[in-house]
Amino acid sequence: MNSFSKFGFILATLGSSIGLGHIWRFPYMAGQNGGGAFVLLFLVMTLFVGVAMLVGEMLVGNKTQKNTADAFIELDASPSKPWRFAGLTLLGGPIILTFYAVVLGWVVFYLVGVGIDLPENAAEADAAFTALLTSHSFYQILGFSAVLGLTGLIVSLGVKDGIEKLNLVLMPLLFVVFIGLLVYAAFQPSFMQAVHFLFGFRYEDINFSVIVSAMGQMCFSLSLGIGIIITYAASTDSKQNLLESALYVVVSGVIISLIAGLIIFTFVYEYGVESREGTGLVFKSLPVAFSKMGSVGVVVAVLFFIGLAFAGITSTISLLEPSVMYFVQKYNKSRKTTTWVITGVIYVVGLLLIFSLNSDYSAALSVFGKALFAWVDAASSNIIMPLGALISMIFVGYAIGKERVREMTRGFLGDFAFALWFFIIRYIVPLVIIIAWVGVVLE
Repeated sequence: MNSFSKFGFILATLGSSIGLGHIWRFPYMAGQNGGGAFVLLFLVMTLFVGVAMLVGEMLVGNKTQKNTADAFIELDASPSKPWRFAGLTLLGGPIILTFYAVVLGWVVFYLVGVGIDLPENAAEADAAFTALLTSHSFYQILGFSAVLGLTGLIVSLGVKDGIEKLNLVLMPLLFVVFIGLLVYAAFQPSFMQAVHFLFGFRYEDINFSVIVSAMGQMCFSLSLGIGIIITYAASTDSKQNLLESALYVVVSGVIISLIAGLIIFTFVYEYGVESREGTGLVFKSLPVAFSKMGSVGVVVAVLFFIGLAFAGITSTISLLEPSVMYFVQKYNKSRKTTTWVITGVIYVVGLLLIFSLNSDYSAALSVFGKALFAWVDAASSNIIMPLGALISMIFVGYAIGKERVREMTRGFLGDFAFALWFFIIRYIVPLVIIIAWVGVVLE
């Protein structure tokens, strides 16, 4: 059977969750929300609620050994099978991939060009990034094409020969690169300033906005709600200890987030560059910091963007795999043909998103004055992923049946652990997601 080994499953799941969420999004979210208070809330929520959610989605796939849509159907206790429509959540992966591969294409662009021209100040960094988005669509298309082409190639090779082998190489290399950068950062005078910013907790910094942001980051960083976890769990041994696997994934992801935050804020503080929000932190502030390091900065910049590219590509393959697995299992289609057909559709939509950022085409590719790229980006993090996660957790908590779920968890959850986990799934998770949504609406 074309399935993951125990270690391969953990690495693949970790690769799907690390992505740009832990390395790109976590640092700027910490920067926007005051550092220590946000970090503490994120850690507590992820280690308790996040682990529970991961186990819940893993359970659906692992105990059925089926694709996302068929897994919901098999576990639905109702004779009419109303939960068959929950399988539509697997469409979230290809939708998100249309913009995610574009962003990763930017990383490729910066990786290739970093040794040629690092911006020396904020004005140059702003101009370079703005030009990439609004004028240089050709360079975006090159990076996007490279990312999507590699993604399609890996997925077309299958779970064992493609996805697992890639993660067995890239995930250890990712940790090596970032630990190396952390060691370098630790010897910089501003390293302790970064430590105090990320771990200096002050009770008065906690407010509704910070709580909502921490909840949102937890959901975004775990690849929940779009069929990835269900699909990967279906491709591993049904006797896998899912709690142990979830803990490995969550703890490793948290570690890489904190390492990325320490590295980035050390460089930002050390070289006195302005810390931008969102994409600006990685694509504007950091290149300026790297340029101020002199010749060493080129090496550090290359290593950083290599690490970011590694993290991103392990996520793009996970975004594509659920829909491919569905068509392969459901309709007995060729994996290679299915992969490239779906990739082709994603490619066409991705091109539209790229041109929606270009000043020459933005008016025609905007809705209510907002570029298509921005709509897909916002819908992914604010609607698609949290809605899918909410559907999955309500399904596990209410639709399968408590006694059946208890039987499915025997072997890795004792009675007390099950009671606590089931309480979190039934009551805490829906509350967390609803509060996060309220926060988005009130922004």
